[in-house]
Amino acid sequence: MASDRMDGKTKGDDPRFEILIVGMNGDLRGKQLLSGAEDKVWAGDIRLPTSTQSLDIWGDDNDDITGLSLTIGDPDGKVIPDRRSLAPMPWAPEGSMQVLATMHEFDGSPSFMDPRAILASVVERYAARGLTPVVATELEFYVMSGDWRETGRPCPPESLTYRGEPNGFQLYDMSAVDALDGYLQTLRAYAKAQNLPADATTAEFGPGQFEVNLLHRADALAAADDCLYLKRIAEQAARRHGLKSTCMAKPYSEHAGSGLHVHASIIDGQGRNILDAKGGEPKLLKSVISGLLDSMRAAQLIFAPFANSYRRFQPGSFAPVDLTWGSGHRGTAIRIPDKDGPAARIEHRVAGADANPYLLLAAILGGMLTGLDGELDPGEETTPSHIPANTTRLTHDFLSAVDTFRTSPFIADIFGARYQALYGDTKRKEALAHLRTVSDFDYRTYLPRL
Repeated sequence: MASDRMDGKTKGDDPRFEILIVGMNGDLRGKQLLSGAEDKVWAGDIRLPTSTQSLDIWGDDNDDITGLSLTIGDPDGKVIPDRRSLAPMPWAPEGSMQVLATMHEFDGSPSFMDPRAILASVVERYAARGLTPVVATELEFYVMSGDWRETGRPCPPESLTYRGEPNGFQLYDMSAVDALDGYLQTLRAYAKAQNLPADATTAEFGPGQFEVNLLHRADALAAADDCLYLKRIAEQAARRHGLKSTCMAKPYSEHAGSGLHVHASIIDGQGRNILDAKGGEPKLLKSVISGLLDSMRAAQLIFAPFANSYRRFQPGSFAPVDLTWGSGHRGTAIRIPDKDGPAARIEHRVAGADANPYLLLAAILGGMLTGLDGELDPGEETTPSHIPANTTRLTHDFLSAVDTFRTSPFIADIFGARYQALYGDTKRKEALAHLRTVSDFDYRTYLPRL
């Protein structure tokens, strides 16, 4: 009998239209409509409870600690689409489309809970100065065997193992790229169909770990949309090949974590890069670096939003543990790939792949803003021959990051006091749940000996 499947799509299926909002944890929620019903979308007639964007990692609205759901009647908000984000869904029936949206109150104001609205408000601060941030992201993720639900543990794809074990490190290893060529071809095809500005794809250290670079955008909101769409197509391409992709920061104890690096510069109204040192002393660039370093501890909960995120911050890894900066030094929190010419920029290397790209860019651009108002000093530069002493260290503790976030004036300014309380209180619940959970490590290590 002939198969009813062609290129992963079911013949005869009706195309669909999805309107999507972004949750606190970078998750996508929304409604799926039949194609042809999208007039309601463009008219702004789609409704969802505003509390949808307060849901924690388990999907709980936490009304007992936030008071944002049933306490106030769980009111609807208006889901307003951003037509610029309209894109095909190449994994779905032909003609299927998706669009990202921002939650609004009925008075027309964006919801204080909407991550896209939070980033847009930071970008507006740049516009008020006649400036535009230019942003690019580099996303690392793992591809793993599709039987993870049955085994309860991740395992590299069979093509990257020998007798069930990873066959060494795979950094820039083209044989690893070849081994998953079918998956990567599908990912690239999906990216092309969505017109994502995807550039290089490289094999990273871990078995099944890859990085996809996205090109710079003079539109930070679009850059965050690109990153979110890339995460989705990585997962959809994996499903197509019976695999699983994950942006979990540290899926394997013994292998490298996954990061989400951000490159950023700033242009003025004439299109000139204001971070360009032009061969001289990079005073403004250094001040921006200082603003980022000064706000980094406060914003670490954005860069590392889950308990698992903190397993990535280990001495001797490429995940930075100290608040340092350096020109071309990949062990620093802030790396300066170039300080002269149009390509002058910072590379922010702290965030894990699990970060919400909208909140991440809001925190980074907010930190850069603080450096535009004066000549701040970032301290000594880290070089191959010099590592500054007594540097401030990022925390390795989820709950400590939560507590710092909840009391930070910088966070209140960039994200708003209401979102600071919502995010901080929700993450505090998650951190306490993690602390209260007795793990397999506890049983293996302590039960036989105590």
